[in-house]
Amino acid sequence: MTAGLTTHVLDTSREGPASSVDITLQRLDSTGEPEVIAEGTTNDDGRLDDPLLELDEMETGTYQLLFDVDAYYQERPSETSFLETVPVRFVISDPDEHYHVPLLLSPGGYTTYRGS
Repeated sequence: MTAGLTTHVLDTSREGPASSVDITLQRLDSTGEPEVIAEGTTNDDGRLDDPLLELDEMETGTYQLLFDVDAYYQERPSETSFLETVPVRFVISDPDEHYHVPLLLSPGGYTTYRGS
């Protein structure tokens, strides 16, 4: 198992990966203010080419992934999306573990979970 932080975006309405989704990773400080610490765009497999955080970059704390799904759906004019940005806030409690945060996306909603 790879340690670090990864993600995967799947478009359930198209039954496949969601490519070209811009993703921003933020770390929230003690006052709740976000700081951008990583950015990337999903590839043809709906994944980033590199982890958002490598093992040596992992720290305990609260994080937020922002998925820019508005731009993704604007490239598909036949689909109209209810969503613009999907925020997923989560906690890294053990920086030695692997954290995988998949996003299952459709024009009208989304689901996420801690994957493996």
